[in-house]
Amino acid sequence: MNRVYVCSCFGITETQVKEHAAAGACTPREIASASKAGTDCGSCVRRIQSLLGRGGCPRRELLEQPRQQPQQPPAPALRDAA
Repeated sequence: MNRVYVCSCFGITETQVKEHAAAGACTPREIASASKAGTDCGSCVRRIQSLLGRGGCPRRELLEQPRQQPQQPPAPALRDAA
């Protein structure tokens, strides 16, 4: 078995990072919460970012959508004073 370590401080492999990402972790901080990877010396954070890639996080897709202007309610009708 060939293991490629991403985080040598905690012995976290690429496979483990990908498993955490598949389970919903989509930022290096979320990977750190799940596995401690990136919380000691920090040299693996860029590698974790590259494994996560762009567009893997559903929230990022929502952020990249064009913002729609909120609809203004219609102005109330003015009544005649008569």
